[in-house]
Amino acid sequence: MLLWVCCVLAGIGAFGLLMDIVTLVFGQGVDSGVAAAHHVLAAAGALLLATTARSVRRPPDATLVVASSAASRPVQLTACAGTVAFLPYAVMKLTWTSGGTFAGISGEEMLAISKRNDASGIWLTLESWGLDATVLLAALGVFLLWGLVRPWGLAFPRWTLWLRGRRVPRWLLLAPALIGAATLAPYGVFGVGYAALATAGVVTLGRGDFPSASDALLVAWIGLAAFAVYGVALIVATRSYWLRTRSILPE
Repeated sequence: MLLWVCCVLAGIGAFGLLMDIVTLVFGQGVDSGVAAAHHVLAAAGALLLATTARSVRRPPDATLVVASSAASRPVQLTACAGTVAFLPYAVMKLTWTSGGTFAGISGEEMLAISKRNDASGIWLTLESWGLDATVLLAALGVFLLWGLVRPWGLAFPRWTLWLRGRRVPRWLLLAPALIGAATLAPYGVFGVGYAALATAGVVTLGRGDFPSASDALLVAWIGLAAFAVYGVALIVATRSYWLRTRSILPE
C-alpha cells in the first residue's frame, strides 16, 4: 500500500510532463529545464514504484493474458463521449486557422497572438497551412483512446503491414495514456470547476486577448470541457485496458 501511495505522489510531481513533451515536439523550449527534468524523474519514479508494487503482489509463475475482445459497451460509450467532446474545440480552432472569426477574434489576430507569444516555426507553419497543432494532438489523443478500447489496441491490425497479428506491447499504449490521463483529467476537471465559478460570478476570469470577459469564458468552457471529458474517458479506457491485459495466474 505504501508503494502505491508513493507512486501517486510521484505521479503528482510529474504533472506538466505532457506539456513539456508537446512544446518540445513543436520546436519550442520548455519554460524551465530544471522543472522539466523534475517532471521526467517523477514520472520515471512513478513507473518504477508501480512496477515494484505489482511485482510484490504478483506470484512468480503469473502469465500475461491478452484479451482478444474489445472493451465493454459502457467503456466504449465513454470513449465516444471523449471523442465528441473535442468536436467543438476542433471547430473553434479550425475556424481561426481558416481565417474565420470566433469569440470576437479573427484568424489573423490569433496568428499575430501566436507570433507575439514566440510560437515556434513548426507551429506557425501549420497555422499557415490551415492546421492547428492542438487539433492534431487531439486527433492523436482520440486515436490512443480508441486503441485502448478496441481489439486493434491488443494486436496490430492488417494496415500495420509487417507488424500485423503481433501483440501490441501494453506499455506502448499505457505509457502515453497514463501521462495524458494524469495531466488532462485534473486540468480539465478543476478548470471546469473554475469556469463554473466564473460563470456564477464567484471569481473573475480575465479577458486576456479577447474583446470581453464573456468571450474568454466561452473559449474557456469549450477547451476545458473537452479536456475534462476526454481526460475522464481516458482514465476509464486506461483502466479497462490495464485490466484486460493484466498478469494473472494460469488455470
